[in-house]
Amino acid sequence: MHRCAWATTELSISYHDQEWGVPLHDDQKLFELLILEGAQAGLSWETILNKREHYRQVFDQFDPLLIADYGQAKIELLLADPGIIRNKRKILSAIQNAGVFLKIQKEFDSFDIYIWNFIKGMPINNHFSELSQLPSKTEISEIISKDLRKRGMNFIGPTIIYAYMQAIGLVNDHLIDCFRYKQIIDLNKNKK
Repeated sequence: MHRCAWATTELSISYHDQEWGVPLHDDQKLFELLILEGAQAGLSWETILNKREHYRQVFDQFDPLLIADYGQAKIELLLADPGIIRNKRKILSAIQNAGVFLKIQKEFDSFDIYIWNFIKGMPINNHFSELSQLPSKTEISEIISKDLRKRGMNFIGPTIIYAYMQAIGLVNDHLIDCFRYKQIIDLNKNKK
């Protein structure tokens, strides 16, 4: 069975085979990945995957209602926690982004509706045969990033947003010889 070359460890293989590129429509999971992608800035995704379960525990299962209300005492606890990325800007960003996320939910009835509207609800199936062909950002990721920034989010530059788009299935960037490539296409067809 052939898979994308970046999936080399037990954790990354599991993530690749079960999550990456699968269209996601659950707001809390969409929020989780948005925060984790921001936390990953400058680091490897493997680092984040290793810390993901602990992040879920200390960030209240990524409930944006709870995170938006974090105060100084909670921030200090997070900054002292070696189980997460202890970057004050990233932690403050998660709190700020939770508040913006809630406003988007209110405006659009869900974050899901908001984010999927950028591609008119239809996942983009790319046709790459080598990892080197994958873009780090696209015109759409720049548009989404700009809109989120205008709404008050941060740690959501176009490169982070493109990785987010891959993670939540807005784009299918599995390589064409990867066993998941066609599975994701078929999954998208069956949901129409």
